[in-house]
This record gives sequence, C-alpha cells and structure tokens, in this order.
Amino acid sequence: MNKSELIDAIADNSGLSKADSGRALDAVISSVTGALKDNDQVTIVGFGTFLVRQRAARVGRNPQTGAEIQIKAANVPAFKPGKALKDAVN
Repeated sequence: MNKSELIDAIADNSGLSKADSGRALDAVISSVTGALKDNDQVTIVGFGTFLVRQRAARVGRNPQTGAEIQIKAANVPAFKPGKALKDAVN
C-alpha cells in the first residue's frame, strides 16, 4: 500500500474527503517526525511505538574493493509494534 492508497483507505473508513484525509495523514507524519527529531517517542496504544535508537560506530567493508571503511554512529528511527498489531498480523 502506498501513500495515495492509504489516503483512499482513510477516506473510506472515516467518511472524510480525500483532501481532508491527505491533510490528516500529512499532519500525523509531520507530528511523529517532529517528536522523533526532539528525541521523543510516540506511543499509539494498540498499534505501537515510534522511537529513536542510537547505532554505534562500526567498521564496514566496501563490497567492491573489500577495503575497510569507518561507519560513524547515527540516530535511526525505529518502530516497535504493540501487542494488538502483532496479534492482528498473526
């Protein structure tokens, strides 16, 4: 499912217009992104938690040459699914 299909599904399930559904989805994405930028986590009960994890610096290899390269530490976004979501998928 891509973004436009998700907007269509939101419109169908909520009774909102496609334009309103698109704005609502953009607002949710923007809010989650802003919270993660502030190193905060977003928890949606029954769905899951969006959070930022720290990835340590490490040594990698260039697959073409085999030369070692230094990969610096980074903050990466992560999602931890909630129990209800896990149960719905299984």
